Amino acid sequence: MKSKLNLPADRVAYARALAERITAPVQDFIDGHSSVTVERATLRLAGADGANPDGVPVPNLVVDQIRASDPAALEDGATIRYVNALLKSGGTVQALNDRIAAGWDVMSVPLGDRKAIEAKAEELVAGTLKRVKDNRGFREDKLEQWKGKNNSPLLYLIVATGNIYEDVKQAAAAAEQGADVIAVIRTTAQSLLDYVPFGATTEGFGGTYATQENFRIMRAALDEVAEKQGRYIRLTNYASGLCMPEIAAMGAVERLDMMLNDSMYGILFRDINMYRTFVDQKFSRMINAYAGVIINTGEDNYLTTSDAYEKAYTVLASQFLNERFAFDAGLEARFQGLGHAFEMDPTIKNGFMYELAEAQMAREIFPEHPLKYMPPTKFMSGDIFKGVAMNTLFNFVSKATNQGIHLLGMLTEAIHTPFMMDRFLAVDNARYVMNYIDGFYDDIEFKQDGIVVTRAHQVLREAIEFMEHVEKTGMFDSIEKGLFAEVKRPKDGGKGFEGLVKKGPAYYNPFESGLKRELGLKR
Repeated sequence: MKSKLNLPADRVAYARALAERITAPVQDFIDGHSSVTVERATLRLAGADGANPDGVPVPNLVVDQIRASDPAALEDGATIRYVNALLKSGGTVQALNDRIAAGWDVMSVPLGDRKAIEAKAEELVAGTLKRVKDNRGFREDKLEQWKGKNNSPLLYLIVATGNIYEDVKQAAAAAEQGADVIAVIRTTAQSLLDYVPFGATTEGFGGTYATQENFRIMRAALDEVAEKQGRYIRLTNYASGLCMPEIAAMGAVERLDMMLNDSMYGILFRDINMYRTFVDQKFSRMINAYAGVIINTGEDNYLTTSDAYEKAYTVLASQFLNERFAFDAGLEARFQGLGHAFEMDPTIKNGFMYELAEAQMAREIFPEHPLKYMPPTKFMSGDIFKGVAMNTLFNFVSKATNQGIHLLGMLTEAIHTPFMMDRFLAVDNARYVMNYIDGFYDDIEFKQDGIVVTRAHQVLREAIEFMEHVEKTGMFDSIEKGLFAEVKRPKDGGKGFEGLVKKGPAYYNPFESGLKRELGLKR
């Protein structure tokens, strides 16, 4: 990629080196820990499924049984006990799940031969990894078959009625109207539930529950639309919150294509314990990496609590950090949808130039990444005509800087949940603008001492200064002091801290070791 901003390559490389040094101590902590949801995700990948009459999922029942029997027993991992119970019962995985759901305790039987347990676990690992690999192959074959049929950038639309069957209707309509990515937003506060509901759901509030059955239903519906239209429709959900790895596991099994997957979002904006969520993020990203799922990170959220002009450098710094965390989990650059947003106060003089500068800067610093660009929301006032104007400028910047994933802005933002017609108008506006300026990116150059170039250099410089401060302070202490998004979170506080698990000397997780082997990870 030819640079239009002439950003100093040595400073960009230095920023990446800073990110590696900042994240290294966090990686050391991650390596020595698991969590209840990492263990539940592993059980799901081994086949644990279903729920008891009270709706408690089988993976939760198993983990709770282990902890109730001996709080230290989970330090060996949950899979060893589940597979031991499978061997002792002599039945199928489904039969075991039914027994556990009916009240049988996996800790009621003594541990058998360790080698036999591990051999059976490896067999389960191989079966699940094959299913996930086949899903990835199917996606890649369809993308090749329908190459060039999607919009560029990909047009991303959200649906969320609370009822999965109504979501299917709205998602199909959005895809038929031109959307390339359908995101089913989760029901309000699901990120704070330390379990994943079971089965199809029809009563979400402000969104629809993320469940494996809901994933299956929506995947089938979008595949049907894709075959009719001759273009692949991507499905997105949210692998974040207290069940981050479990949702990633379900998504891999049901062939989701993108996942919102960023621990900083949970720490800062959902008050989830930082230690717990960094551990959860690593395992969830390993799953996504193997499944070929594009992750979307949440840097845009920083600009909801911080000023988008003054604190733009925090977005860039977080992108560098998220990139490093993703690489350490085996995610290639082409699967990293690093986030940013068009969120400056519209009254700022030359604000458009600053937005253009930051979008182009992100494109040049992360050339292989399918950057996810978020629309204006913070300053949407309910004036739909001004909203259309703001979204039009956003659409222009996105195409003019060659973004990868474009979340469509709604003219009715801040008024109500979008109607299908609102979504149609959003798609129509974006396609009009992007077609009309199709060659703009390749044709435009910037004045080297002008507003755009000067702003990009300024943000890079400020991001490096900020990261130098974070390195001296330490990542955990920096979060505690409120250096990110001006939100302070205590290290030993927040939701889910009690679910952190220190790995014991006999810790066993066949999916973790299997994924590391498949992804070529050294740690």
